[in-house]
Amino acid sequence: QVQLIESGGGLVQAGGSLRLSCAHSGRTFSAYAMGWFRQAPGKEREFVAAISWNGDRTYYGDSVKGRFTVSRDNAKNMVYLQMNSLKPEDTADYYCAATRRTRYGQSDEYDYWGQGTQVTVSS
Repeated sequence: QVQLIESGGGLVQAGGSLRLSCAHSGRTFSAYAMGWFRQAPGKEREFVAAISWNGDRTYYGDSVKGRFTVSRDNAKNMVYLQMNSLKPEDTADYYCAATRRTRYGQSDEYDYWGQGTQVTVSS
């Protein structure tokens, strides 16, 4: 069984930065591609970023390209989301997820999800 635990959320002013972390409990972390999604109140879950199992490919949602960077450390079973130039519209609960499939932008492709961490960006 895989458990994912996010951390690093909080309150930040517009233009600031945060780094989210996601710890993967399983022994097969390197077998999974990892994704980040977010959901704001009253809105649908949105794809943010994804990274392939070995980190050689990354993917981003249009709204975060150029501002967010996803990375992973397979030796530590960790995936990260560096968020720069934050905007109030980035306010949401952020979730990391794990998949062995390849349609990284689709939330229903992911098998395991964390509990989420809240990010609030004030204007």
